[in-house]
Amino acid sequence: MNEAVPQTPQQTSQQTSQQQNKKILVVSAHPEPRSLNAALTAFAVGHLRAAGHEVQVSDLYAMKWKPAVDADDFPGHAPDRRLAVMAASEHATLAGRLSPDIAAEQEKVRWSDAVILQFPLWWFSVPAILKGWIDRVFTAGFGYGPSVPPPYSEGALAGRRALVSVTAGARETAFSDRGIHGRLADVLHPVQHGLFWFTGMAPLEPFAVFGSNQLPDERFAAAKQEYARRLDGLFTDEPVAFRSLVDDYDHDMRLLPGTEAPGTNGLDLHVRP
Repeated sequence: MNEAVPQTPQQTSQQTSQQQNKKILVVSAHPEPRSLNAALTAFAVGHLRAAGHEVQVSDLYAMKWKPAVDADDFPGHAPDRRLAVMAASEHATLAGRLSPDIAAEQEKVRWSDAVILQFPLWWFSVPAILKGWIDRVFTAGFGYGPSVPPPYSEGALAGRRALVSVTAGARETAFSDRGIHGRLADVLHPVQHGLFWFTGMAPLEPFAVFGSNQLPDERFAAAKQEYARRLDGLFTDEPVAFRSLVDDYDHDMRLLPGTEAPGTNGLDLHVRP
């Protein structure tokens, strides 16, 4: 039996560097460049680059991102034809005929090993400009559809990590199991499960800063320290254990009986025990 050849310290260092150096896309959505969200974006970019990662930033307000899907997204679509958005987006995506701003953002997602969304929680959802980024960028043929792998499992964008970094004006207890706003995991389910996991990305537990309307320096310092820890675990922390479509659901996309722990209900059904 052949013995393993010991690695030199230089080889070990190079291997570790290759494992750690990743490509990360940060998508930021806040209109004020002096906001907490902008500060968290800048902190994340600096921290990740200092760790040796490559980072690209899509600052949607600075880019003056167009949030609404319309026929202009699909150059060549005949103006006298009914706009069936899914069919038109799939045709334009597969033909390489999307509008340049969409194509550029899709290329950033393809380039990335991880995507971070940075946004304030507005009306229990993402800001409209970020929803528009999702609507326009994740076209049929790119993020979903019959021409790519099935959703809720391997998915079109499998192999990528995804992290939500969100600020909320309310206190943390208001987003608890008995809190009036509901659990944060439930509020963010459309992003975590409906965007990330649907397209195959592995979502991590969200990072949240609560009470963000009044954040004294000591709390901001603590938030940065915790965010640094989460960023350091971007590729090593366990993602949310959402269930796989191909293993856990029937032909009608209903969870197979008996797969959940007794007493489990609601959105918790879709997370493995």
